[in-house]
Amino acid sequence: MLMLYFSGTGNSKWIAQLFSKKMGAICHSIEENQDFTALMAGYDTIAFCYPVYGSRVPRPMRDFMKKHQKSLRGKQLIIFCTQMAFSGDGARAFMDLLPKNHAHPIYAEHFPMPNNISNFPITPLATKKQTKKYLANAQKKMSRACKDIRCGKVRLRGFNLVSRASGLLQGAMWPFVERAFRRNVWVGRDCNGCGLCARVCPVNNFAISANKAKPLGNCALCYRCINHCPKKAICVFVPVRPKKQFRRN
Repeated sequence: MLMLYFSGTGNSKWIAQLFSKKMGAICHSIEENQDFTALMAGYDTIAFCYPVYGSRVPRPMRDFMKKHQKSLRGKQLIIFCTQMAFSGDGARAFMDLLPKNHAHPIYAEHFPMPNNISNFPITPLATKKQTKKYLANAQKKMSRACKDIRCGKVRLRGFNLVSRASGLLQGAMWPFVERAFRRNVWVGRDCNGCGLCARVCPVNNFAISANKAKPLGNCALCYRCINHCPKKAICVFVPVRPKKQFRRN
């Protein structure tokens, strides 16, 4: 079994690696330098894991799917997504990236995880106690999911009509938000030009010029740069610098 994941700040990576450990699956980030076409050809069942953005699949995973759609023809799919709160049909939305009947979902699940949006006052970061509870619940849910998969039980979270309606309501504006906020990245005067943001950005949204990071108007809203900047000099989405940063190793 193969697990492929995109993780903005570590939550989805944690889930992907947890699944892979329990199921003995090979695990790769879609950002790795791999021949994914050849890799996927060797597996009948492929699992995907990603964070939900606005009840929709994040752009880096969508771009990956555009490139490798043909490689999933006839495959069985397991879909896991991480979310801050209820996302409706965040897992089902993955199937919108494929032609009808192109591949066959056999399991889908949502995992509530700690919030990574570190500069938005109405969505504070989780405390250590809250984080411990999130991870414990995710462990339990994953154990159940792995048991179901081994037994051949099909569970498709987010595929029913109520979830689809909720996802439609939550996700209807996301394409417009995503386009509108691509340029909403600010770099403060504390930036020392270390280049870490440029190295970790999944969509190459930064250039380093005159010892300062320069946003290039291509933000995917993954929040990786704002949570990694050693000077807390980067703002994303809204022009508010984070007091604390989210890290999930």
